Amino acid sequence: MLPLIAQPAGLLPAREQMAVSLGWHIVLAAFGAAFPAMIFVMHLRGLRGNETCLRLAQRWSKVAAVLFAIGAVSGTVLSFEMGLLWPGLMGRFGDVLGLPFAFEGLSFFTEAIFLGIYLYGWDRLPRWLHLWALVPMMAAGVFGTYCVVSANAWMNMPSGFTLTASGEVVDVHPWRAMFNGRAFLQFAHMWLAAYMLVGFVVAAVYATGMLRGRLDEHHRQGLTVPLVFASVAAILQPVVGHVLGMALGDIQPTKLAAFELATTTEQPAPLRIGGLLIDGQARGYLEIPRWGSFIARGSFNKPVQGLDAFPAQDLPPVNVTHIAFQSMVGIGTLLALAVTVYWVLRWRGHDLIRRRWALRCLVVAGPLAVLALESGWVATEVGRQPWTVFGVLRTVQAAGDNPGLWWMFSGVLVVYLGMTVGALVVLRSMARRWRAGEEELPSPYGPAPEKAATR
Repeated sequence: MLPLIAQPAGLLPAREQMAVSLGWHIVLAAFGAAFPAMIFVMHLRGLRGNETCLRLAQRWSKVAAVLFAIGAVSGTVLSFEMGLLWPGLMGRFGDVLGLPFAFEGLSFFTEAIFLGIYLYGWDRLPRWLHLWALVPMMAAGVFGTYCVVSANAWMNMPSGFTLTASGEVVDVHPWRAMFNGRAFLQFAHMWLAAYMLVGFVVAAVYATGMLRGRLDEHHRQGLTVPLVFASVAAILQPVVGHVLGMALGDIQPTKLAAFELATTTEQPAPLRIGGLLIDGQARGYLEIPRWGSFIARGSFNKPVQGLDAFPAQDLPPVNVTHIAFQSMVGIGTLLALAVTVYWVLRWRGHDLIRRRWALRCLVVAGPLAVLALESGWVATEVGRQPWTVFGVLRTVQAAGDNPGLWWMFSGVLVVYLGMTVGALVVLRSMARRWRAGEEELPSPYGPAPEKAATR
């Protein structure tokens, strides 16, 4: 049994600051990964003759620019936090993790460049060349997301280095670390989650407008296109999540035990819905026999190790991990069922867009998708504790011993609050002016556009 390690003074503020920063930034990162593809489809529909879609693509590109601007600030904060808050991680494993972070920076600049070309290319570039300016932007957003997720996947399944008896990191292979065994599946899970979040949030915005009586083509297109993306992602997500989770029993058995609220090893293991761990006992749950083994191990007979099989100092915060995991799964399942019912009824001739109860459900789906994404990251990060690099580096070893981090955390809270308020004010102002008929919002610089003959 390993001896307990004293907690450094910087551990708690580092955890709090990282939780706020990552939880706030991940929503913007989702828009960076998924929103360009939706703009591309909308623009393509516009070039094929639908002027409403073309106008929506132009508006969405301006919204994307606002979100990208504040995402650049929050992403920069996160990049500095990795070194300032976790010196034990970056000082020791910087050579291993440096490659995906370097590529993520290049992806960020590529996305920024082509977003600028697309924004200022309206009525200046040839029609189809302007559309294809979105493709590098889409690719950069996807690859940048992969780079960040691969670094997190490496923390869950470290590879690409050798640890000597003295704890020194040698024989570093950055490419092997970047393309570790969990990276692709974890990326696919996050990628689908991004499309779910963006699709449902954008659809919720237009569903709100329709509830207020704006039943025009503009709102129908603005709701339908993102809902298609969200629906496909919501239906595929449980499959990817199931495949991703089946390996937890071999890779991170403590996280799996917390997910399943398994206090003892059981074969076959039941599925426990709800419940909490109180005084070492699981209480208040609904039990479904054998389904725990199937969901966790892909078989109705395989065992699931219980919490009692591991030392107490190696266990994650069980209740937080369990609740976050079940919230993610529950919301994801609910959204998948809802969109399946929606499209089946629409296929059978029911125009649900004109039903107020259906629009209310779409309004609620937006916040639920955000909550599902946040819950998934809480389950992933908290469930890995007490390790920063699973089985190799404990979180208390990764943190610094600087109590002054509380001041830094306070400053970050002020900055993030200011960005939130600023983004809401700008986006609401843009929406209000668009409703008033002001399509050409003024630019801070650049020549006045010359209307091309093709328009």
